[in-house]
Amino acid sequence: MKLLPNHRAHDAQHLIQRWRVLARAAGCRVKTLCKVGGMPVIVLESAAAQSGAPAAYLSTGVHGDEAGSAWGLLTWAEKHVKELKHGSFLIAPCLNPVGLTLNTRADHRGFDINRRFHDSADEICGPWQQWITGRAMRFGLCLHEDYDAQGIYLYELNHARQTVGHEIIDRCARVIASDPRKNIDGQRANRGVIRRRKLPTHLPGMPEAIELHVRGCPVTLTFESPSEFDLEKRVQVQVKFVESALAVLG
Repeated sequence: MKLLPNHRAHDAQHLIQRWRVLARAAGCRVKTLCKVGGMPVIVLESAAAQSGAPAAYLSTGVHGDEAGSAWGLLTWAEKHVKELKHGSFLIAPCLNPVGLTLNTRADHRGFDINRRFHDSADEICGPWQQWITGRAMRFGLCLHEDYDAQGIYLYELNHARQTVGHEIIDRCARVIASDPRKNIDGQRANRGVIRRRKLPTHLPGMPEAIELHVRGCPVTLTFESPSEFDLEKRVQVQVKFVESALAVLG
């Protein structure tokens, strides 16, 4: 049975409603950061995260043309309700609902919000900053897709010397093989892992994962699945990524 009918892939309202149902089952609090284009930008907090326990931060839906990542995170959550009930999680399940509806990278204003997370005045990223400020985070997982990808890969920012990405990519490669390129988007890649030792300075604005890292999140992983592959496989590999990252990072 298919995990997701293709015709629902860009139904942001359906996605958001599924998250609301899941939140009730898992005892998570739902907050609305803002409303854009008549749709809410929601976030979820597990009970443990509400009490202040250091949380795993999970996010997707920043780019609306990356549907596999948005549905992958929901599929993971629906499989792991018990884990959400007892663990500490902060979840941003669809930060760009209008973009998802329109199947566009940009948001309702034509902006790439993954270059605006530093901007406290931004309509979406400002409320996002207010939400995460002061939160203790164990690690952050940012789920994406890439039109040019030849397989899966990830970016890793990590205060520790040891790289964790290879073990995670190896587990995920059972679903979709890792991207074989040695240079991805101008960055040196090693078996599907781009380990950033220094924060990039050439970008026009701050991506979510880097902003999280600057704000004290010790490890951030940005996972990319190939958006031109079969949708069901993409959803499956995103689920596998979250499961693998939680297993490796603890």
